[in-house]
Amino acid sequence: MTGGRSARIQGLVAEQAARRGARVSVVDVCTAAVAALPIGGAGVTAASRTAAGRPLCSTGPVSELLEELQLTLGEGPGVEAYALGSAVLVPDLRADGERRRWPAFTPEALAAGAAAVFAFPLRVGAITPGVLDLYSEVPVELDSGELADAMVFADTATLVLLGTRIDPAPGPGGDLDGYRAEVDQATGMLTVQLGVGIEEAFLRLRAYAYAHGRRLSEVAADVVARRLRFPPDPDEERSAADDA
Repeated sequence: MTGGRSARIQGLVAEQAARRGARVSVVDVCTAAVAALPIGGAGVTAASRTAAGRPLCSTGPVSELLEELQLTLGEGPGVEAYALGSAVLVPDLRADGERRRWPAFTPEALAAGAAAVFAFPLRVGAITPGVLDLYSEVPVELDSGELADAMVFADTATLVLLGTRIDPAPGPGGDLDGYRAEVDQATGMLTVQLGVGIEEAFLRLRAYAYAHGRRLSEVAADVVARRLRFPPDPDEERSAADDA
Protein backbone atom coordinates (compact mmCIF):
# COMPACT_ATOMS: atom_id res chain seq x y z
CA MET A 1 0.00 0.00 0.00
CA THR A 2 1.56 3.25 -1.11
CA GLY A 3 1.17 6.62 0.52
CA GLY A 4 -0.16 7.98 -2.77
CA ARG A 5 -2.94 5.41 -2.94
CA SER A 6 -3.88 6.03 0.69
CA ALA A 7 -3.95 9.81 0.19
CA ARG A 8 -6.06 9.47 -2.96
CA ILE A 9 -8.64 7.26 -1.31
CA GLN A 10 -8.81 9.31 1.87
CA GLY A 11 -9.40 12.30 -0.40
CA LEU A 12 -12.33 10.51 -2.07
CA VAL A 13 -13.80 9.74 1.34
CA ALA A 14 -13.36 13.33 2.51
CA GLU A 15 -15.12 14.56 -0.64
CA GLN A 16 -18.13 12.40 0.16
CA ALA A 17 -18.30 13.91 3.65
CA ALA A 18 -17.99 17.42 2.21
CA ARG A 19 -20.98 16.75 -0.05
CA ARG A 20 -23.01 15.75 2.99
CA GLY A 21 -21.73 18.78 4.88
CA ALA A 22 -20.75 16.56 7.79
CA ARG A 23 -17.76 15.04 9.52
CA VAL A 24 -16.29 11.97 7.84
CA SER A 25 -17.98 8.73 8.88
CA VAL A 26 -17.92 5.11 7.73
CA VAL A 27 -20.87 5.84 5.44
CA ASP A 28 -18.53 8.09 3.44
CA VAL A 29 -16.04 5.23 3.16
CA CYS A 30 -18.78 2.95 1.84
CA THR A 31 -20.11 5.54 -0.61
CA ALA A 32 -16.64 6.35 -1.93
CA ALA A 33 -15.85 2.65 -2.36
CA VAL A 34 -19.00 2.11 -4.42
CA ALA A 35 -18.08 5.06 -6.65
CA ALA A 36 -14.48 3.93 -7.14
CA LEU A 37 -14.80 0.14 -7.49
CA PRO A 38 -16.82 -2.19 -9.79
CA ILE A 39 -19.32 -2.97 -7.03
CA GLY A 40 -22.96 -2.21 -6.34
CA GLY A 41 -22.92 -1.57 -2.62
CA ALA A 42 -20.99 -1.63 0.63
CA GLY A 43 -21.60 -2.00 4.35
CA VAL A 44 -19.64 -1.88 7.60
CA THR A 45 -20.44 -3.92 10.69
CA ALA A 46 -18.79 -3.42 14.07
CA ALA A 47 -17.84 -6.73 15.66
CA SER A 48 -16.44 -8.15 18.88
CA ARG A 49 -15.78 -11.63 20.17
CA THR A 50 -17.47 -10.71 23.44
CA ALA A 51 -20.59 -8.94 22.13
CA ALA A 52 -23.07 -9.14 19.28
CA GLY A 53 -22.14 -7.39 16.04
CA ARG A 54 -23.83 -4.16 15.02
CA PRO A 55 -24.29 -2.79 11.48
CA LEU A 56 -22.86 0.72 11.25
CA CYS A 57 -23.78 1.66 7.70
CA SER A 58 -24.90 0.40 4.33
CA THR A 59 -25.32 2.06 0.95
CA GLY A 60 -28.65 0.51 0.05
CA PRO A 61 -31.25 -2.15 0.84
CA VAL A 62 -29.19 -5.05 -0.56
CA SER A 63 -26.05 -4.22 1.41
CA GLU A 64 -28.18 -3.62 4.50
CA LEU A 65 -29.78 -7.03 4.10
CA LEU A 66 -26.40 -8.73 3.59
CA GLU A 67 -25.11 -7.29 6.86
CA GLU A 68 -28.25 -8.42 8.70
CA LEU A 69 -28.19 -11.88 7.13
CA GLN A 70 -24.64 -12.54 8.30
CA LEU A 71 -25.41 -11.39 11.84
CA THR A 72 -28.60 -13.46 11.94
CA LEU A 73 -27.23 -16.63 10.32
CA GLY A 74 -23.73 -16.46 11.80
CA GLU A 75 -22.12 -17.26 8.45
CA GLY A 76 -20.98 -15.53 5.28
CA PRO A 77 -17.88 -13.81 3.87
CA GLY A 78 -17.89 -11.07 6.50
CA VAL A 79 -18.21 -13.53 9.37
CA GLU A 80 -15.35 -15.58 7.94
CA ALA A 81 -13.16 -12.52 7.29
CA TYR A 82 -13.63 -11.45 10.90
CA ALA A 83 -12.79 -14.92 12.23
CA LEU A 84 -9.72 -15.34 10.01
CA GLY A 85 -8.49 -11.75 10.19
CA SER A 86 -7.95 -11.73 6.42
CA ALA A 87 -9.90 -10.80 3.30
CA VAL A 88 -12.47 -13.23 1.92
CA LEU A 89 -13.05 -12.76 -1.83
CA VAL A 90 -16.05 -14.35 -3.55
CA PRO A 91 -16.18 -13.27 -7.22
CA ASP A 92 -19.07 -15.63 -8.02
CA LEU A 93 -21.47 -16.47 -5.21
CA ARG A 94 -23.35 -18.84 -7.54
CA ALA A 95 -20.47 -21.35 -7.61
CA ASP A 96 -21.23 -24.73 -6.05
CA GLY A 97 -18.35 -24.36 -3.62
CA GLU A 98 -19.78 -21.16 -2.17
CA ARG A 99 -23.19 -22.79 -1.68
CA ARG A 100 -21.53 -25.57 0.33
CA ARG A 101 -19.35 -23.08 2.18
CA TRP A 102 -22.30 -21.02 3.48
CA PRO A 103 -25.44 -23.13 2.95
CA ALA A 104 -27.76 -20.72 4.76
CA PHE A 105 -26.27 -17.39 3.68
CA THR A 106 -25.60 -18.03 -0.02
CA PRO A 107 -29.15 -18.67 -1.27
CA GLU A 108 -30.46 -15.74 0.77
CA ALA A 109 -27.74 -13.41 -0.57
CA LEU A 110 -28.40 -14.50 -4.15
CA ALA A 111 -32.13 -13.95 -3.69
CA ALA A 112 -31.38 -10.47 -2.35
CA GLY A 113 -29.48 -9.61 -5.54
CA ALA A 114 -25.84 -10.18 -4.65
CA ALA A 115 -23.71 -12.26 -7.03
CA ALA A 116 -20.24 -11.41 -5.66
CA VAL A 117 -19.10 -10.43 -2.16
CA PHE A 118 -15.73 -9.18 -0.93
CA ALA A 119 -15.15 -8.90 2.82
CA PHE A 120 -12.24 -7.12 4.50
CA PRO A 121 -11.54 -7.15 8.25
CA LEU A 122 -10.85 -3.80 9.89
CA ARG A 123 -7.58 -4.41 11.69
CA VAL A 124 -6.04 -2.55 14.64
CA GLY A 125 -2.96 -4.51 15.59
CA ALA A 126 -4.21 -7.82 16.95
CA ILE A 127 -7.78 -6.50 17.20
CA THR A 128 -10.49 -6.68 14.53
CA PRO A 129 -13.23 -4.17 15.47
CA GLY A 130 -15.33 -4.75 12.37
CA VAL A 131 -15.66 -5.76 8.72
CA LEU A 132 -16.12 -3.92 5.42
CA ASP A 133 -18.34 -5.86 2.99
CA LEU A 134 -18.55 -5.01 -0.72
CA TYR A 135 -20.98 -6.67 -3.11
CA SER A 136 -21.80 -6.74 -6.81
CA GLU A 137 -25.04 -7.62 -8.57
CA VAL A 138 -23.05 -9.60 -11.15
CA PRO A 139 -20.04 -11.94 -10.80
CA VAL A 140 -16.86 -9.87 -10.94
CA GLU A 141 -13.14 -10.24 -10.29
CA LEU A 142 -11.22 -7.42 -8.63
CA ASP A 143 -7.92 -6.84 -10.41
CA SER A 144 -4.77 -6.17 -8.40
CA GLY A 145 -5.25 -2.40 -8.39
CA GLU A 146 -8.89 -2.64 -7.38
CA LEU A 147 -8.07 -5.12 -4.64
CA ALA A 148 -5.37 -2.79 -3.31
CA ASP A 149 -7.86 0.08 -3.34
CA ALA A 150 -10.44 -2.03 -1.49
CA MET A 151 -7.90 -2.82 1.21
CA VAL A 152 -7.15 0.89 1.62
CA PHE A 153 -10.86 1.61 1.93
CA ALA A 154 -10.91 -0.95 4.76
CA ASP A 155 -7.91 0.73 6.40
CA THR A 156 -9.63 4.09 6.05
CA ALA A 157 -12.77 2.72 7.69
CA THR A 158 -10.55 1.56 10.54
CA LEU A 159 -9.09 5.06 10.92
CA VAL A 160 -12.60 6.52 11.02
CA LEU A 161 -13.63 4.05 13.73
CA LEU A 162 -10.59 5.17 15.71
CA GLY A 163 -11.79 8.75 15.48
CA THR A 164 -8.94 9.87 13.25
CA ARG A 165 -9.44 13.02 11.21
CA ILE A 166 -9.53 12.28 7.49
CA ASP A 167 -8.57 15.15 5.17
CA PRO A 168 -8.09 15.31 1.37
CA ALA A 169 -4.36 15.61 2.02
CA PRO A 170 -3.85 13.64 5.27
CA GLY A 171 -0.77 14.24 7.33
CA PRO A 172 0.77 12.11 10.08
CA GLY A 173 -2.65 11.86 11.77
CA GLY A 174 -3.73 9.47 9.03
CA ASP A 175 -0.89 7.00 9.56
CA LEU A 176 -2.65 3.70 10.22
CA ASP A 177 0.59 1.84 10.97
CA GLY A 178 1.33 4.26 13.80
CA TYR A 179 -2.14 3.81 15.23
CA ARG A 180 -1.90 0.05 14.96
CA ALA A 181 1.39 -0.01 16.85
CA GLU A 182 0.37 2.32 19.67
CA VAL A 183 -3.17 1.00 20.13
CA ASP A 184 -1.88 -2.57 20.02
CA GLN A 185 0.80 -1.76 22.61
CA ALA A 186 -1.71 -0.05 24.90
CA THR A 187 -4.12 -2.96 24.57
CA GLY A 188 -1.37 -5.41 25.45
CA MET A 189 -0.45 -3.37 28.52
CA LEU A 190 -4.07 -3.38 29.67
CA THR A 191 -4.33 -7.16 29.38
CA VAL A 192 -1.55 -7.39 31.96
CA GLN A 193 -2.77 -4.49 34.11
CA LEU A 194 -6.40 -5.66 34.24
CA GLY A 195 -5.91 -9.40 33.91
CA VAL A 196 -8.35 -9.63 30.97
CA GLY A 197 -8.21 -10.91 27.41
CA ILE A 198 -7.13 -8.77 24.49
CA GLU A 199 -10.67 -8.19 23.19
CA GLU A 200 -11.88 -7.05 26.62
CA ALA A 201 -8.84 -4.79 26.99
CA PHE A 202 -9.52 -3.16 23.64
CA LEU A 203 -13.20 -2.63 24.52
CA ARG A 204 -12.16 -0.99 27.80
CA LEU A 205 -9.77 1.28 25.90
CA ARG A 206 -12.50 2.33 23.44
CA ALA A 207 -15.09 2.77 26.18
CA TYR A 208 -12.75 5.05 28.15
CA ALA A 209 -12.06 7.20 25.08
CA TYR A 210 -15.78 7.49 24.32
CA ALA A 211 -16.78 8.24 27.92
CA HIS A 212 -14.18 10.99 28.25
CA GLY A 213 -14.69 12.51 24.81
CA ARG A 214 -11.13 11.73 23.70
CA ARG A 215 -9.55 10.15 20.64
CA LEU A 216 -8.62 6.50 21.00
CA SER A 217 -5.08 7.32 19.91
CA GLU A 218 -4.69 9.90 22.69
CA VAL A 219 -5.85 7.46 25.36
CA ALA A 220 -3.56 4.76 23.95
CA ALA A 221 -0.60 7.17 24.06
CA ASP A 222 -1.33 7.96 27.72
CA VAL A 223 -1.49 4.26 28.58
CA VAL A 224 1.79 3.54 26.78
CA ALA A 225 3.47 6.51 28.51
CA ARG A 226 2.06 5.28 31.85
CA ARG A 227 0.20 8.55 32.39
CA LEU A 228 -3.06 6.62 32.65
CA ARG A 229 -3.96 3.51 34.58
CA PHE A 230 -7.36 1.84 34.43
CA PRO A 231 -9.19 0.71 37.58
CA PRO A 232 -9.97 -3.02 37.70
CA ASP A 233 -13.73 -2.32 37.77
CA PRO A 234 -15.08 -0.67 34.59
CA ASP A 235 -17.88 0.88 36.69
CA GLU A 236 -15.21 3.04 38.35
CA GLU A 237 -14.27 4.41 34.91
CA ARG A 238 -17.89 5.34 34.17
CA SER A 239 -18.26 6.94 37.57
CA ALA A 240 -15.12 9.00 37.06
CA ALA A 241 -16.37 10.10 33.65
CA ASP A 242 -19.73 11.16 35.12
CA ASP A 243 -17.97 13.21 37.80
CA ALA A 244 -15.65 14.90 35.28
